[in-house]
Amino acid sequence: MGSFSIWHWLIVLVIVMLIFGTKKLRNVGQDLGGAVKGFKDGMKDASATDKPEEVPPTQVGGQMIDVEVKEKTKS
Repeated sequence: MGSFSIWHWLIVLVIVMLIFGTKKLRNVGQDLGGAVKGFKDGMKDASATDKPEEVPPTQVGGQMIDVEVKEKTKS
């Protein structure tokens, strides 16, 4: 009762095809595919340009300080 069988989905698909037509559904699919491709390309470009720059460790008084802040705590 909670899930639909394959016959329910086929009936829904036929009704949608009758209402919208196959040409309009094909155009919607192409538009959706183009949007997904554009999103993936944008994410790839953003990850390539947003890489943090390596900061060399600082030397103070002959000792090397190499610190990474994990979390800010209230004191």
